[in-house]
Amino acid sequence: MPSSLPSQTCVLVVGAGPTGLLLAGELQRRGVPNLLIDARAEALHWDRATVIHPLSLEIFEALGLVDRFLEAGCRQRRILIHADGQRLGELDLADCGSRYGFNLGLSEEVTESILTDHLESQGGAVQRSCRLVALAPHGEGVSATVACGEQEHAVQARWVVGCDGLRSTTRALSGLDFEGHGISRPWAVFDAAVEGWAESHEVNAAYLDASPLILTALPDERWRVYLRPAAEEGDLVAEAAAVLGRYLPQARFSAVENPSRFHCHSRVASSFRAGPVFLAGDAAHVCSPAEGHGMNGGLHDAANLAWKLALVHHGAADSALLDSYEQERRPVAQQICRSGDATEQAHGLQESGERATRDRAIAAMLANPVARQQEVVAETEMNVSYAGSAIIGGGEGQPIGAGQRLPTTIALPPGAGASLLHALTHRCGHTLLLLAGPELSPEALSSLQAELEADRAAGSLPLALVEAVVSLRLEEAASLGLGPLTLLAVRPDGFIGLRADVDHRNAVRRYGGLVMGRLNPA
Repeated sequence: MPSSLPSQTCVLVVGAGPTGLLLAGELQRRGVPNLLIDARAEALHWDRATVIHPLSLEIFEALGLVDRFLEAGCRQRRILIHADGQRLGELDLADCGSRYGFNLGLSEEVTESILTDHLESQGGAVQRSCRLVALAPHGEGVSATVACGEQEHAVQARWVVGCDGLRSTTRALSGLDFEGHGISRPWAVFDAAVEGWAESHEVNAAYLDASPLILTALPDERWRVYLRPAAEEGDLVAEAAAVLGRYLPQARFSAVENPSRFHCHSRVASSFRAGPVFLAGDAAHVCSPAEGHGMNGGLHDAANLAWKLALVHHGAADSALLDSYEQERRPVAQQICRSGDATEQAHGLQESGERATRDRAIAAMLANPVARQQEVVAETEMNVSYAGSAIIGGGEGQPIGAGQRLPTTIALPPGAGASLLHALTHRCGHTLLLLAGPELSPEALSSLQAELEADRAAGSLPLALVEAVVSLRLEEAASLGLGPLTLLAVRPDGFIGLRADVDHRNAVRRYGGLVMGRLNPA
């Protein structure tokens, strides 16, 4: 427990789960002073979240962390779906649109350990046994009271970000509602080996019986087993084994660890911001665990918010930029909760006729290539879009357009400096990508790059916004839906902020006005 805390900081981050750890690390990387506190005396030794989706892996790649995650985790390449004694079909995640064509199975405490190392490598740390107890306005920011054991500290911060979970003190002190409902039927979980398993270990398996059972793969050929128990009391392992036995009579659970029951909620905060106070992760949104979106959504919140706070902190952007955090992330949280509610309803069907109708619908979806592809994209969160945001523009609705994630599967010609297009954008600031088709002359491409570099040097393109200008020739530009010369402004979180196919320099200036609030966007 710390004997003292700094009396001032730029960002007070409350909660050192994956969301808070990633946010604090990214603020450190961008030179934003922050204080990360957590009420726990030590890091968790086990936590029930497991699935890391491809969109999160792409974020980790940009931070140079993905190899550690891939080495520690277990690739979950397929999802097998069963119900009432039969297999309905499967989802192959290779078709998700990311170069990471799989979910990654990794217990949450390992994720937290890797992110803690990242934070510490940036010069940050977690202050443990410290909890937020009060907030009060102070100038343009907040005066926070933080209790570390019996000692209270006053900490003045420009911003506070609550990453403190379902029962967020930050949210309560800010007067924000947590709209939604509790999920009536409880869940249970345990870790185990499965003796007699007949499939590859690189799968997840769902058994949608009256008591649904979900197996998610973990390293060392172990599984995290999620169950909807039929009663508040009873033998969880025996109940799960009875469901699994309908499909694999020879299978049995062994080396069982961490059995527990838990209740879930489907809720989204009424706002993700109250003046200088923000919410992220489970403090902002919680959903059914059936689809594995909870932890991932928090990671995406952190990646979205960190670069915006940094621009405002350094005086490069107006504080209005921070309004885009809720505008972009809250609709995603709402959609995830709606999807989770629909899954909960489908899992909870008990009447045989309703279940048979459901099973036929699932089997039809899995047999339809278009519908199956849509389900894969949603499962892996590769359908996240910020197309409605006030700070993006150009090419909306196109496969490579503003608001979309820059694809991670576009290969580059030899000598381009990277093997894949997105690898050129791993920066703290924006990257301007000039992508030319074969019909454009080399002189025209180099001329525009020189002009943009000159604009950047002269300050008409803010240096804090645009970190690099990169030009490339792509033989397949037309097949990708790109013009003879397409400019993409790729944000630090990997999403495309601007697409311009004509009038490139003015388009970038207008985009700078939208994001920074320093230029006339007209």
